Amino acid sequence: MMASLFSIFEPSSGLMELELNWLSTFLGLVFLPYIYWVSPSRWSVVWYKLNMVLHQEFSNILGPKLQSSTIIFVSLFSFIVFNNFLGLLPYVFTSSSHLVMTLGLALPLWLTFMIYGWFNHTQHMFAHLVPQGTPVVLMPFMVLIESISNIIRPGTLAVRLMANMMAGHLLLTLLGGTGPSLTSYFLVLLFVAQVLLLLLEFAVAVIQSYVFAVLSTLFASEIN
Repeated sequence: MMASLFSIFEPSSGLMELELNWLSTFLGLVFLPYIYWVSPSRWSVVWYKLNMVLHQEFSNILGPKLQSSTIIFVSLFSFIVFNNFLGLLPYVFTSSSHLVMTLGLALPLWLTFMIYGWFNHTQHMFAHLVPQGTPVVLMPFMVLIESISNIIRPGTLAVRLMANMMAGHLLLTLLGGTGPSLTSYFLVLLFVAQVLLLLLEFAVAVIQSYVFAVLSTLFASEIN
């Protein structure tokens, strides 16, 4: 039962055992440039305004020195939210529910911030390990705790996105599997529950993309 349940997250497409489902991650390169070749539509205007709102918010977090870096985090949000929505379509592989992809996004960002911070703001990075006002007796413990919390950041960032996307898909699959054994009355209730849960998944897809981008921005702001 569990093997068939988690098979919905299997990246292998069955064609010569090649993991071609990962190619769905790059479908945005096909669809998104289309707006540059046609007149502006309502969707493109809404997307542009959303990007401007995110740019303004990320600029406030990063400060004036790193305002030009907001394009990285806006692009990160766009990439994740596109893949989250793509995974909600039937028979489409959900790449954002795999730790390989989420950790592949979180780890390079965190590692880049750490390398830049320790090489360019060494004194500030050491001072960040001991919060202001910490008693002398607790300083070694605080350094250890802050170091551990800093090291596990990419893992928590990756697992948060993966777990939230996987949980909704598993719940939809579990509820959908009970359909053949239900009566007509309960089948209607199941359909309503599935629709409501799918709407919740749309909200989760946006929220988790926003959380991932904001936390990455906060990590970057700490080294400034």
